[in-house]
Amino acid sequence: MENFRLRVFRAVAEELSFRKAAEVLHLSQPAVSQHVHALEEEVGVQLFDRARGAGHGSQISLTEAGRVLLGYANAAAETMVEARRALAMLNHEAAGPLKLGASTTVAQYLLPRILGAFLKQHSQVKLSLVSGNTEQIVEAVAEKKVALGIIEGPAMRRDVKTERMVQDEMVLIASPNHAWVLRKGGAIEVAELTKVPLLLRERGSGSRRVVERALKKMGLPLRSLQVAVELDSTEAIISGVEAELGVGFVSRWALGKVLRLGAVKVVAVKGLEIRRDFSFVWLAGTELTGAAAAFQGFAVGAIDVR
Repeated sequence: MENFRLRVFRAVAEELSFRKAAEVLHLSQPAVSQHVHALEEEVGVQLFDRARGAGHGSQISLTEAGRVLLGYANAAAETMVEARRALAMLNHEAAGPLKLGASTTVAQYLLPRILGAFLKQHSQVKLSLVSGNTEQIVEAVAEKKVALGIIEGPAMRRDVKTERMVQDEMVLIASPNHAWVLRKGGAIEVAELTKVPLLLRERGSGSRRVVERALKKMGLPLRSLQVAVELDSTEAIISGVEAELGVGFVSRWALGKVLRLGAVKVVAVKGLEIRRDFSFVWLAGTELTGAAAAFQGFAVGAIDVR
């Protein structure tokens, strides 16, 4: 729906390179140059300063007129995206770009169950997904880099809104050869956690915050534990436990395959139950619309069905 010359112009302005813009648009470089030249003739001003790039393929720069036009071109492109969404809503369909953010555990173990089915049902949605720890995803939402996030810990900010998606449980895992697994005494005492190497997620991780809070309530502050390694993913903790580097707390969502294979075992801890919510997060003071709203509703239904 967007004027194609303006689309080419925006690509060149973003890349500051005719060659890179041609790659993005899947056009030849001469074709990109021709479209820009035609646009310049149409508006009657020069949009790019090509002096720096002549004969060398280096970056070009926008003229003052180019900067002015770029503002209007971006606004026009956003208007067309909104138009597509509005038209799709008339047919009860979601369409257009959907920028999702998901914390590591959610992105790796939960979303793959949902995204394929959602995109089959909403083929006009163009999805992009970024992952990181909870703190990073909340920041991306606050900075409007993603429209909707899914996190595994408290948001810790007032400029975002959260809503429960599904409940999760964090459980303690150990190697099948660990003494706690081999003995016949059943659940361990919580105090025993101070006597073994513990594998933890990195600072800023929602999983880590939840585990730290739960252990502190049981009288075990972080300083009382033997933190052997801090790792940046649930998969790394599982691998570390398999390699007998220590024990660790992970989401039950992550354990289906490794439990079936017998690679790790769940160890019960007397009196300790760590439950948390995987939550949607979006900018406070706004309402989800279009593809983001459609995905939220679809995801909740998909989890309920599971």
